[in-house]
Amino acid sequence: MATSRRLFRSKRQRILGGVCGGLAEYFGLDVSLIRLAWILFVLLGGSGILAYLLAWFVIPPEP
Repeated sequence: MATSRRLFRSKRQRILGGVCGGLAEYFGLDVSLIRLAWILFVLLGGSGILAYLLAWFVIPPEP
């Protein structure tokens, strides 16, 4: 029987909205890697800011 995983904003690994922490928990990665990738997206065109804000509103908080 397969267990279903859900994507939530993290309460434990949060700095701003918990988006990076939630993605790290979902994919089983280190949260620092996700944050570094997000910073690169912000610096290389600014699309990371819009994507972060969109993810903040779309991804539900951890229950």
